[in-house]
Amino acid sequence: MKKIATLFDFLIVLIFVVIGRHNHDHGITLKGIASTFWPFGVGLLFGWAYLTLTHRNFIARNCGFYLVIFVVAVGMILRVISGQGIALSFVIVASLLLTFLLVGWRIIFNRVSN
Repeated sequence: MKKIATLFDFLIVLIFVVIGRHNHDHGITLKGIASTFWPFGVGLLFGWAYLTLTHRNFIARNCGFYLVIFVVAVGMILRVISGQGIALSFVIVASLLLTFLLVGWRIIFNRVSN
């Protein structure tokens, strides 16, 4: 199940990036997507490391909340460090959308599988 969870999480963060680039007319190029994705991808890696080190069930709903914290916090810090910048509205939208997606798929999965 851990492999399925990591695949879903990766795809969700990737989709988040692609939607954001599309909505802000930044273009959907491989280079552009990679440039926007990497800070959030690093945050996702930190989140997965935390879940692994604390022996959490990757499919559990609360794990989605942990991942949101890591993806948003680390992602935003790395965006600032790399000169990509952030805005409060971006932090809020990213937090809400990633919570909806990373927690949401876990809620659906757990309801369907029980």
